[in-house]
Amino acid sequence: MVVIILEKVPKTLRGELSRWMLEVGTGVFVGSVSALVRDLLWEKCVAKKTAGRCCLLYRTNNEQGFAVRTHGDTTRTLVDFDGLTLVAVKNAEWERMHRKTKRKRPGENLDNQTRDCDTSGGSSS
Repeated sequence: MVVIILEKVPKTLRGELSRWMLEVGTGVFVGSVSALVRDLLWEKCVAKKTAGRCCLLYRTNNEQGFAVRTHGDTTRTLVDFDGLTLVAVKNAEWERMHRKTKRKRPGENLDNQTRDCDTSGGSSS
């Protein structure tokens, strides 16, 4: 089973994913596809995403029974904690504490960074 969640992406991307998977809610796709098709769909999501974020969840052979990949929104980060994948969320308190320690350099824009997190450990099952 594969689940892809898209937020603030072009409608054309959602239309392309609906060819392979069921859209059970706005931007939430569920399906049963091979590892190759799953990876190709993920590459398409990352390439066509202009803003927002993408999240991929799929079944794999690890402690939790699934793996997570994210791309986009930097307020949520995947953290490996002794083999378990946890989601670290930056909140207003965290932002205020770290704003004092990190000063932006002129011309540096930290708000538009994108991250691609993968917890699969290289497995493609």
